[in-house]
Amino acid sequence: MSPYPDAGASESPGPPVLLLMGPTASGKTELALKLVDALATDRPCELVSVDSALVYRGMDIGTAKPSAARLAAYPHRLVDICDPAEAYSAARFVQDARVAIDDIRGRGHLPLLVGGTMLYVRALLRGLAPLPEADAGVRGELMERSERLGPDGMHRWLADVDPEAAERIHPNDPQRVQRALEVYLVAGRPMTELWRTGAEPLTLPVLKLARSPRERAVLHRRIERRFDAMLAAGFADEVQGLMARGDLNPELPSMRCVGYRQMWSHLAGEVGAEDMRQRSIIATRQLAKRQYTWLRSEPDVHWLWDDAEPERQALDLVRAAIDARA
Repeated sequence: MSPYPDAGASESPGPPVLLLMGPTASGKTELALKLVDALATDRPCELVSVDSALVYRGMDIGTAKPSAARLAAYPHRLVDICDPAEAYSAARFVQDARVAIDDIRGRGHLPLLVGGTMLYVRALLRGLAPLPEADAGVRGELMERSERLGPDGMHRWLADVDPEAAERIHPNDPQRVQRALEVYLVAGRPMTELWRTGAEPLTLPVLKLARSPRERAVLHRRIERRFDAMLAAGFADEVQGLMARGDLNPELPSMRCVGYRQMWSHLAGEVGAEDMRQRSIIATRQLAKRQYTWLRSEPDVHWLWDDAEPERQALDLVRAAIDARA
């Protein structure tokens, strides 16, 4: 039986696309590197990052970016490709990822996409709908309403008109809540519905793997330990250096990454150190919860649990996928 049900539907010859997903701190990167080593004699793998934070240069500690030595030994595409002052979008990711995939497959190698930015995954696999451009008038009305309703009220409004978007977007992310409401008001249809009718889905065979501990409490402990390790590694100094540039602000997409906005608030004197730590850990847990929600809704995912020999399972699935394309 094929490891991906639509394998026969693709007219494109060549190796499959491997997609390794999972919540933050689940061990995706370590497993990806093991797969690269283990598959070297079968067919070379090349890594492509699917992470909206790793694209930014100078944001290394708080993003859990692989070290320079590790990146040299295991090159990742779409890492360190833009400045934190820039905005990197799902549309740009799809363009960049498809160029990388075509190049890797064109040389007979396996593209191994690794990351947990599920919006990017969905955009790549299903295509992006032409969302309406920003409307200054509607945005102004939304800002006025936000002052009256507050973040919780705006999020409840979003839940009424686009419940799936409200499930994905946290109430403490007012910019994304406002954008989803703006799309609804301008297009007259929920953003989730527009995404479902997106154009140009990926037609290549894709093997979807998801790495995760089976118990949520295990992941929560990993998240806490990892953030404490970031603090010990100099995360505060990293953010202090970004603030000292003078051209960044906490509203930029880069500085709204989990951990960075909390540390920025601390260094600006708005919250204490322990409050910052707790807020960062809680925000990371909330991110993981949203990632689980996306993954559960994604069809044909092979789950690789901690207690079920994930590396062996992954290798068996990948080799079966390669054989199916032989």
